[in-house]
Amino acid sequence: MTYLFDIGNVLLKFDFEPALHSLMGANPHPQAIEKMIAAKDPFEAGETSIQDYLDFVYPLLDYTGSDEHFFHTWNSIFTPIDATWKLAEQLKSQGHRLILFSNTNPIHGPFCLQHYPQFKLFDHAYFSYQTHAIKPSAPFFTRAIEQYNLIPENTIYIDDLPENIAAGKNHGFHSFLYDFQNHHELIQWLDTITASSITKSTSS
Repeated sequence: MTYLFDIGNVLLKFDFEPALHSLMGANPHPQAIEKMIAAKDPFEAGETSIQDYLDFVYPLLDYTGSDEHFFHTWNSIFTPIDATWKLAEQLKSQGHRLILFSNTNPIHGPFCLQHYPQFKLFDHAYFSYQTHAIKPSAPFFTRAIEQYNLIPENTIYIDDLPENIAAGKNHGFHSFLYDFQNHHELIQWLDTITASSITKSTSS
């Protein structure tokens, strides 16, 4: 089986507002956070370069520090979710293929790969800014299917957003809407999927 793991709120919890507030100068734009959120999709889709993004963000925040400090603070938003890391370790030890399957930007993506050694468990990292498409758009999924020769009925997809799960189901993936506060529900669902796969294999 191939397992597709989203990152945000599946492998890593995140909370970006404290980081943004700490980066604000004396006179930030009153809608700085809202405007940054509105600019998130083009940045994650690889349509906006890092420099163009910084040129847009710094005036909003009234930020006057160094790029290095901005990157450090902007990358401090993550906290590992131990339960899904343990699950990934188990799946890897069982010989399954694991793929990171995430909307992310060219600041966060490389940082996560370098900073969290657990990401080395994964065979591939499929990131939106590199493929120039974001979930839940169809190209994000169809390009992944082609690039990794995914067989949808043998692919399990875990994400925390309903619209992404709906898209995964539309492409034939076994798709589960994850809530890290109810990790046991994922384990129960995986047991059901595994049992169903064994039954089909035996009957064929």
